[in-house]
Amino acid sequence: MSEATVDVADLRPAAGEDDDRAGDAPLREDIRLLGRVLGEVVREQAGQEVFDVVEAARVEAFRIRRSEVDRSGLAETLAGLDARSANHVIRAFSHFSLLANLAEDVHHERRRRHHRREGSPPQKGTLAASFELLDAADLDPAVVAHELEGALVVPVVTAHPTEVRRRTVSQVQRQVTELMRTRGTAPDEQAWSAHLWREVLTLWQTALLRLSRLRLEDEIDEALRYYDLSLFAVVPAINADLRAALRQRWPDADLLPTPMLRPGSWIGGDRDGNPFVTAAAVRRATTRAAETALGHHLAELVCLADELSMSERLVSPTPELEALADASRDDSPFRADEPYRRALRGVYRRLAATSVRVLGHVPGPLPDVELEPYDEPGQLIADLDVVAASLRTHGAGALADDRLRRLRDAVEVFGFHLSGLDMRQNSSVHEEVLAELLAWAGVCPDYTALDEAGRREVLLGELRLRRPLVRADAELSELARGELDLLVAAAEQVRLLGPRAIPNYVISMCESVSDVLEVAVLLKEVGLVTLDEAGLPASPIMIAPLFETIGDLQGGGETLAAMLAEPLYRSMVDGRGGTQEVMLGYSDSNKDGGYLAANWALYRAELALVEVAAQAGVRLRLFHGRGGTVGRGGGPSYEAVRAQPPGSVAGQLRITEQGEVIAAKYAEPDLARRNLEALVAATLESTLLSLEGLDGDAEEVYALFDDLAARAQAAYGALVHETPGFVEWFRAATPVRELAELNIGSRPPSRKAGDKISDLRAIPWVFSWSQARIMLPGWFGTGTALESWVDGDPVRLARLQELHTRWPFLRTVLSNMGMVLAKTDLELAARYASLVPDEELRHRVFDVITAEHERTCRMLLAITGDDHLLADNPSLARSIRNRFPYLEPLHHLQVEMLRRRREGDDDELVKRCIQLTINGVATALRNSG
Repeated sequence: MSEATVDVADLRPAAGEDDDRAGDAPLREDIRLLGRVLGEVVREQAGQEVFDVVEAARVEAFRIRRSEVDRSGLAETLAGLDARSANHVIRAFSHFSLLANLAEDVHHERRRRHHRREGSPPQKGTLAASFELLDAADLDPAVVAHELEGALVVPVVTAHPTEVRRRTVSQVQRQVTELMRTRGTAPDEQAWSAHLWREVLTLWQTALLRLSRLRLEDEIDEALRYYDLSLFAVVPAINADLRAALRQRWPDADLLPTPMLRPGSWIGGDRDGNPFVTAAAVRRATTRAAETALGHHLAELVCLADELSMSERLVSPTPELEALADASRDDSPFRADEPYRRALRGVYRRLAATSVRVLGHVPGPLPDVELEPYDEPGQLIADLDVVAASLRTHGAGALADDRLRRLRDAVEVFGFHLSGLDMRQNSSVHEEVLAELLAWAGVCPDYTALDEAGRREVLLGELRLRRPLVRADAELSELARGELDLLVAAAEQVRLLGPRAIPNYVISMCESVSDVLEVAVLLKEVGLVTLDEAGLPASPIMIAPLFETIGDLQGGGETLAAMLAEPLYRSMVDGRGGTQEVMLGYSDSNKDGGYLAANWALYRAELALVEVAAQAGVRLRLFHGRGGTVGRGGGPSYEAVRAQPPGSVAGQLRITEQGEVIAAKYAEPDLARRNLEALVAATLESTLLSLEGLDGDAEEVYALFDDLAARAQAAYGALVHETPGFVEWFRAATPVRELAELNIGSRPPSRKAGDKISDLRAIPWVFSWSQARIMLPGWFGTGTALESWVDGDPVRLARLQELHTRWPFLRTVLSNMGMVLAKTDLELAARYASLVPDEELRHRVFDVITAEHERTCRMLLAITGDDHLLADNPSLARSIRNRFPYLEPLHHLQVEMLRRRREGDDDELVKRCIQLTINGVATALRNSG
């Protein structure tokens, strides 16, 4: 078949789908075009018979969406397909979902460009909008300087396994995106159409599934590619724009002497439950990051040397620039009168020597002359400043403000290390390893038998001593040797790349002061905690407790107060500038207590932590461990940050970016700019403005939500933790077992072997509920809490309505819940529930879920006053109209293939169909775990 477009029945949206708003007409046209091209490819590649099945399923799916027919007909038709035909249908609808997502992204870009062209007011979540708010607040410069001292915003990428798309598929998707951006403007429309057809054909012939599970080294490399895609350009630019805007308004205040926005990573350092994170992994993660940073800087220096061709016959450089040129040892006669080129060749040679010292090789052209390496990035910045200052003396300031300034800003942010790698491990591992070391050294024969006071006494005693517990050649268990080797590797990289290379150590399941002191002793063992002349411990690494469960969050303030009350630990905090970081776990707290209880426990914990830090005179930095889905703390970042309690942001914010969220936010410069700017804008507003809106009502409102959270947790716990057979129901009604077979990450799906919900990681827990379209972690228990408290009282309902209008926390919690509820579909969920073999158990659990869903929707609309769930999110409402009909066949085929597999059909193609449906559903939903 030719690549030319043909006018045939195709996969374009069915009648009735159209959104009547004229502004969305280009989106509808894009979806029609992509559907038509996909239809042509399906017919040519899979045959007319498969095409007819796909087209019939598409038409029926839209009829179901319009409530013209029930689902039984489509389900019966698809259940009759053999595995090979089902495979084609699954792939067709998976690809259309992907292409529909792509069309939406292009449409959003188009609308934003139109918004800028029209000169409309700046959109919320941009620095321009934030500074309008700050200007209106008439802030005291001294207050601004104090609040923004040490300001820091760090998005931390993690390898959490929720990204189902292969990198290869994403690359093809980007090619299609680029073509759609030029639709209607290409000089040769026929050539453009042929190109689009080829790309969709490539997509069809590219496997959606990986043949093997991602390795840790793959995850490290995958994350690093986003620097070239967007972060090298965007992060320094945002810092520069932010610094300029602040200094324009408050020129006398010393604002942001260091970059506010910096990247971070967990990939290669997070070993909580991941046996593949070893000493070698730490070395690889930090070395590959440094290679990426140094490679970027070296390439930019080459470009600068090409650009700055000024001749001494025409300009007069400064003596400092002449000295830099002379030190380069560049004796080429062709550059004898080109001091900038000679100077920059010298800078390149020194940075190349730095690369050899750090990496063992040069990630760029080898220099022909060796010079002394730079000891630290500040020396490179100083040389670049010499070049810039000289350019300005002879009217070339515009050149100093172009590539040279961008490189300087990049070196300031990324240094030689690129991004800070956090380490993380579970407190139970620290306890076991330290018990072994203490016994080996004869210090304490049975550390685990000690109570908390006894443990602290032993640990504090060790922190007063300079000697290590064990020799380097000590015979230890595999666990202890592995942990120590990893810490030795971390210490090596800190010495090589500087303290910014590994800035933080996070303790999972931290419950006590001894959990924190254990890490300090282990760090001392490898030289990352040292004693000063006064015998007080100091460390370049921040030890951060992670409070994850509801109980740990409720006790977090007390734990932090006890930590800071220990003089030896406090000396470590003071040695790092008086800042203490605490990480908050959104995923496990939700799995533990449900949506509303977890969100309120986090809010309450932050209030307590802020109070404790203020009383202790330390600066608190919170690290938010959010996932992509609402059930794991996801949702729009700008609103989430603004909804934090008073004093909890205070100019500093760290936040995880996981799985499919990374690609969605950082695959392109425009996306990266928008998302990173929103984080910085929200941090500025939360720090400098009063946003909570509760004023004198705060304590009364807090008490009210203590009550609501307890009611919600009780309802959630009654189902998830107390219902006999619930785990059996969950494992039968969702694809959680099959999810473990999908090759989407290096980390095991469970922390340990077991059949309890507590043994399962939060990601597969949330992912599985999403696949079954129940989305339980994002709403269950909230309806019962709200309805039982209101209890038909209009005054109480009015109170919640009033709080919704003025309290960002409640507004955000309900808005995010509305997004989740809009994506639920309990009719489809009932088909998943039919997979539960025990009929009595099937109905008993699903009836509870159905009743709570109805109750939650009803109470949400009563409080917001809206007539539908997405009244405050028209963009998502449009997205659901466009995409969700194409989910219908995927769900029916997933249920059918699960049924076959569980009834004993071991056909490999059936297994592949299940994995393809998981992939397709996750792609269409846009967030999975």
